[in-house]
Amino acid sequence: MFITIKRLVLPVLLFLAAYNAIAEKPPTKVFIMQIRDEIDAPMRRYVKVALETAEKNKADLIIIDMDTFGGVLTDAKDIADLILAFKKPVWVFINNDAASAGALISIACDSIYMAPGATIGAATVVNGSDGSEAPDKYQSYMRSIMRSTAEENNRNPQIAEGMVDENIEIDGIKEAGKVITFTTSEALKYGYCDARVDSIDEILARNKITGYTTEYFQLSNTEKIIAFFMNPAISGLLILLIIGGIYFEFQAPGIGLPLFTAITALVLYLVPYYLNGLAENWEILLLIFGILLIVAEVFFIPGFGVAGVTGISFTIAALILIMLDNEYFDFEFVSTGDVIRASFAALGGIIGGVFLLVFAGGKITHSRAFRRMALTDTQSIEQGFTANFVPEIEIGTKAIAQTVLRPGGKIIIDGKVYDAFTRGEYIEPGESVEVIAVEASTLKVRKSI
Repeated sequence: MFITIKRLVLPVLLFLAAYNAIAEKPPTKVFIMQIRDEIDAPMRRYVKVALETAEKNKADLIIIDMDTFGGVLTDAKDIADLILAFKKPVWVFINNDAASAGALISIACDSIYMAPGATIGAATVVNGSDGSEAPDKYQSYMRSIMRSTAEENNRNPQIAEGMVDENIEIDGIKEAGKVITFTTSEALKYGYCDARVDSIDEILARNKITGYTTEYFQLSNTEKIIAFFMNPAISGLLILLIIGGIYFEFQAPGIGLPLFTAITALVLYLVPYYLNGLAENWEILLLIFGILLIVAEVFFIPGFGVAGVTGISFTIAALILIMLDNEYFDFEFVSTGDVIRASFAALGGIIGGVFLLVFAGGKITHSRAFRRMALTDTQSIEQGFTANFVPEIEIGTKAIAQTVLRPGGKIIIDGKVYDAFTRGEYIEPGESVEVIAVEASTLKVRKSI
């Protein structure tokens, strides 16, 4: 009797245990990211951060919602590598276009789904300046990438190569003279689309994923701030603050605030581009070296010569290069628009900084607020302090600038050399000046009227 009951109860218990296990299974976590813009360095970082977030949140499935006409080859290759290396399934939903770099990224995904009327292909590499076909070495590189990526996901590598090379002939699929661009139905026919769908929900339904939660990736506030500071207009403003901060610090050493402003602006300028893979180490070193040459020219090397010109050239070049996705001066994939925007940002910031120094420098350094920060206390003889004073020189005495005054330098009065400084203006050697004040061992001068 006991044995009989045991035989009857045991299957029931096992069934209930299995049912509870099924019932308590957590829902499938679906992580969705969008690729709706040009494939470039910021997009590469976007995908990298998105995949890291998906892994952190223990997503079971990643779906890319794609509509792009392509972008930079090197960035697309990096994105494809990230997808291929990701441990969880990555699917792509092409809701309109996956052209050029977008095709490469799509082929790297485990499954491809396309909306009616969508397209995939046309991955010929073009240069960024005029859109013409890039040299064959780049086409060969793209062909190899497309072929190897297709093989990785068991897709016809010859078709992937035909999306790049117009000379490839594929019986029944492609004639010579055109690159492959598949419609949804063609991609279905030739194994480059798993199904025609209208939405992501339909993709999940076709794969019998019923119990699921969806998470749409959004950039964090930190990432949004990083993107904000990569705006060319903001970059130009930061360059202006760097120049202005350094200048005013030299006008009143020991204040600290202008120097802190310059350093902060420099960090805010460099870090976003560095995190997005644009600011290379050699470009940062070039910028620092250029600034050091300018400082050496101003404070240690009389006149305006090789160090100053070289420093300015290095600084301007570095500021522009940091904003461009170049490979050691290779601008093949850099668009003319990007070059123009970067140049305007860098030169605009520098010109704005010079304008600030020339037209507003004197007013700012002599303002009440600036004097509150500056070290203006005097150490008088009556208090027991001593100094080396210049001989009695009357206000209004004429002199000649021996060196450039920026603002400090040397002047000549009656054949004798004296230390002098201006109110902020630059005076070239040989120009006539007049004394407007005597401060201890230094003469304050201005251009002769």
